[in-house]
Parts: sequence; structure tokens; C-alpha cells
Amino acid sequence: MRTYRDFLIRDWTPGDRDLASRVIATVLAEYGLPWEPDDTDRDSIEVERFYQNTGGAFWVVERHGEIVGTAGFYPISRGDRAVELRKMYLHPSARGVGLGKFLLKAIETDIANWGFKQIWIETASVLAEAVRLYEKFGYQPATEVETPRCDRAYVKTLTNAVSSEV
Repeated sequence: MRTYRDFLIRDWTPGDRDLASRVIATVLAEYGLPWEPDDTDRDSIEVERFYQNTGGAFWVVERHGEIVGTAGFYPISRGDRAVELRKMYLHPSARGVGLGKFLLKAIETDIANWGFKQIWIETASVLAEAVRLYEKFGYQPATEVETPRCDRAYVKTLTNAVSSEV
């Protein structure tokens, strides 16, 4: 469990399933992207199967008891001791206060502490704020986009010192 200002970042629990999924669907709709609960977004509904049972983690971000964000990662076979960072979404009410930077730094730290060496991210160009954040944090463009909704892929190889202050 972590805190940032008046936000609480904690592990996902089954009681979070509907509210966390609703945040993701809301953010996707804001950017004109489809919510695909039977395909691309299945992992945000079946968190136990995709994250918890595979050696990954899934977090929710709360503010005053309301879920306003999500982020997760799970191991993948592409790369060297690699994970994919997924479902890092913040409700509009949680943006503009440095929470995204804090969240990315925190998840990178956990990923490194768990012994992983690479982080892969797939995203859509329309999520311009996310693209800028990943690029500022040293993620390098990659060509292997596997998710139909996404048109960009990034990879970052971790060192002993993960993200620096941006």
C-alpha cells in the first residue's frame, strides 16, 4: 500500500472488479477507444487469472474511498525476464497532480524488486499524455504491437536504478 497526496494505491481485491472496470471503460470512452470486456479488456475483469495467478500484480487507486485509477503488470515471454505493464488508467479527476508519474515510478520499482528486467507497454497514440509519460521515463519504441486497439509499443530495460525524477 502506498499513498500520494490524498490518493491510496493498494492491491486489487475481488470487490473492486466492477468499479475498476468502470474506470477503465470511462477512460477508454473519453479517448474514443472501445471497451472490450470479452477480448482486450478481459484481464481487467479476470484479475485473478491474468495477474495474481501468474506472478503479476494489479493495483487500484482510491481517492476518498472512490476508485479513480488502475495499473497492473504480469510476466510475458517476449524479452528477458519481461513483464507487460497494462491497464494504467486514471480518471480525469485524478490527473494533473503528478499521480501518473508517481504511479509509474512505484510500479517500476516493484517490477525491479521482483527481479524482472524488462517492461513492455502497448498503447494507442490517442492517449497522448501516456505516450509522453512513457517516453519521459525512458521507454523506447518497439515494433511488436500485439493488441489490435494499440498502435504503439515500448520497452524499457531496467537497471539497478529505475526511473529518475522527471
